[in-house]
Amino acid sequence: MVWDVLNVIGTLAFCISGALVAMEAKYDIMGIYILGLITAFGGGAVRNLMIGLPIVEVWQQTTLFVIALLAMTLFILLPKSFVFHMKEWSLFDAIGLSAFAVQGAMYAQSMDMPLLAVMFSASITGAGGGIIRDVLAQKRPSVFTKEVYLLWAILAGFVIGMDWVSTDVQLYVVFAIILALRLISQRCKWDLPIRSFDDR
Repeated sequence: MVWDVLNVIGTLAFCISGALVAMEAKYDIMGIYILGLITAFGGGAVRNLMIGLPIVEVWQQTTLFVIALLAMTLFILLPKSFVFHMKEWSLFDAIGLSAFAVQGAMYAQSMDMPLLAVMFSASITGAGGGIIRDVLAQKRPSVFTKEVYLLWAILAGFVIGMDWVSTDVQLYVVFAIILALRLISQRCKWDLPIRSFDDR
């Protein structure tokens, strides 16, 4: 049940996040649908490729595709004044990151993969779609800037990979904690150290 719930939450959050970024970039209707779908399913596709699973499994999620398409259609039909108040796409991005980080970790753990693989699965499932979205929207991926983002997905993978959580309630708690940490770090403008040739 946790798997299915997080899958739906992550898909809805990321498809709306992708749609908002597409609107911000002034893409047409087709661009909104494509960017929304890529954001929602891109991370899972990359994860499958990296851990040796058939990529075709992504296309077998018919129900999630229908949910994503319906959600984006409803979103597009909403009045502009309402959508304007939702333009802070980072909230949906944080929800998608948290849901898919936990789901990705659960996926790798169910295959008895080592800790590093679980952490990688959590991070790429949680952040992969957002990376592809930002690249297609000609934005600098937030994952690779100083903002604290990917670290929280890795933390979720570590906690789950260490078998510190086992029940459904505990998994939901991990999801809530990762979401809270992401929102707090964004609100407080926490930054990771950077190192570049422009350092003074």
